[in-house]
Amino acid sequence: MSKVARLVSKYQSHIGIPWAAGLAAVQRVIFAVYDKTDELRMRAHIDAFELATHETGHEWLLLDVTNAFPEWMAQQEYRESYFECPDDLAGYHLGELDGFYEALITKLRTEIDAKVSSNMVVAIMGVGSLFGLCRASTIVEGLKDHIPGRLLVFFPGEFIAESYSYRLLDARDGWNYQAVPLTTNE
Repeated sequence: MSKVARLVSKYQSHIGIPWAAGLAAVQRVIFAVYDKTDELRMRAHIDAFELATHETGHEWLLLDVTNAFPEWMAQQEYRESYFECPDDLAGYHLGELDGFYEALITKLRTEIDAKVSSNMVVAIMGVGSLFGLCRASTIVEGLKDHIPGRLLVFFPGEFIAESYSYRLLDARDGWNYQAVPLTTNE
């Protein structure tokens, strides 16, 4: 069985368990953790996750944040000066592009609020494209309370069970988060 097929199977088993009412928002977050080199395979099989969701009687909403930064930048008044001198953005540290983060969360919340139900899985794809611009953890924190069903984050990186932490793209120190980890491991 391929790594992606294993992850789909684990997801379907998890999402098929009857959903308990009254869970805290953090307990409704699921991380589908996979190797960063499998990003294209995951994208090619995203429909398998949607199908698994529908087969277990739940609704599905996929939000792709891959192009969020270029779309936001294209709307900025001073974008040309940033393109001429991209070092102007170098002064920002990871997660400190507040204008971008706020616009992204507002956009995602608007999309979620228009369609969400308590029986829905809201899936976020493309968080790897935000590396260096916005932390995946801040995206989760900004959305989790707006989703009464489940929040599924497709996470290219690793889950470290000993410290219960996640590392995006295996490239930075992880953060401890209490989401349910689903991995491609046996």
